Amino acid sequence: MPSSSAPAASPAGTAAREPPVAPEPWLIRPAAPDPRPEPAPPPPRTLPPLDEGLVRHNLPESLALALRGAEAPQLPGRLAAQLTFGALPRGAPRPLLLAGPPGAGKTLTCAKLAARLVWDGAPPLVISTDHARAGASAQIAAFTQLLGLTLALAEMPGTLAKARAHAAPGQPVLIDTEGCDPFDPAQARALLALVRCIEAEVVLVLPAGLDPAEAAELARGFALLGARHLVPTRLDGARRLGGVLAAAEAAGLALGQAGTGPGAADGLTDLTPHWLATRLLGGPRPEAQAA
Repeated sequence: MPSSSAPAASPAGTAAREPPVAPEPWLIRPAAPDPRPEPAPPPPRTLPPLDEGLVRHNLPESLALALRGAEAPQLPGRLAAQLTFGALPRGAPRPLLLAGPPGAGKTLTCAKLAARLVWDGAPPLVISTDHARAGASAQIAAFTQLLGLTLALAEMPGTLAKARAHAAPGQPVLIDTEGCDPFDPAQARALLALVRCIEAEVVLVLPAGLDPAEAAELARGFALLGARHLVPTRLDGARRLGGVLAAAEAAGLALGQAGTGPGAADGLTDLTPHWLATRLLGGPRPEAQAA
């Protein structure tokens, strides 16, 4: 008989086992610090103060490069070297024909030029060929009545030639035209027919504030139709002048006068390199001067 003090037998198949030993954890230790000092960050790229002021105008690249680095007193000279400046001819034998896209301000510009000529003692003959826009003839007629000028309405080249014949010898002639898309073949041909029938001096009227690329394309299109001068309008309200300068540079158009106010009796300013430099630098806007 077995002794009562003997250990009890383990159940079959359940021999005592040691508990499994947990594996050691993987330890990802921080890398040893690099004894070399970290390189200093490059200094922030800054533009000279004048260049910072010009960037906001979104100038065409070629003009921005030409003006870069100029001191403020040098800016008028740089502008004169890159752009063409020249007042509109007064009392020239060739009529001035104002052309431009719809809504550019041609009729108001025509009235301003007419008022300037009246003050100079050379009242012009004013002709309107704008028969498409509602109220166009009434608008220009209101201006000419106030100025005591004769207004002729001509809808086609032959009529325009006859209207010009009413001008006295040496009398200036101003022609207001309807809006034109220079890239539309029919509109371009119609404008070119007017220009050729009286050998007019074409003045492009273009509003400020246009996208520079769009303004440059328009200027080149009107230059192909004979434009040699540019009168920008709405410079009293425009915050950026990139479109105006892009148009003048792209087509080599002469800058002489600019619309700087809504009135017909004033708001026509001589556009000089100094005036333009002042506006580009963001200084006080020069007073509108009747040329």
